[in-house]
Amino acid sequence: MVTNFLIKTRRKFKYDITIFQTPAYGQQTGYKPVYRLYVEGSNHHDAINYVYRIFNINDLMPKDYQARYINTGDILFFDEGRNGHSYYKLCTGGWKKVNRFLIR
Repeated sequence: MVTNFLIKTRRKFKYDITIFQTPAYGQQTGYKPVYRLYVEGSNHHDAINYVYRIFNINDLMPKDYQARYINTGDILFFDEGRNGHSYYKLCTGGWKKVNRFLIR
């Protein structure tokens, strides 16, 4: 009975996500937007996992995606309109929330 209640109350949000990458792997500056998509998820963590999976499996990548696989140093930008925005950078230990000033 409790599980049914949890499933019914779990809300999905639609996130506007932009992937930022540097021109060459390993660079610290020069981030540019390479792809924008809309993802549904119950939170940022779910959306990040979905995006990482889609852009690291060749068969799942969109046909119009022309950039490289998502690697260490790449950034995901969540634009939530009036609710603000967030940046997540893929570091060695996983995804870390970062401030805007790190994107140049």
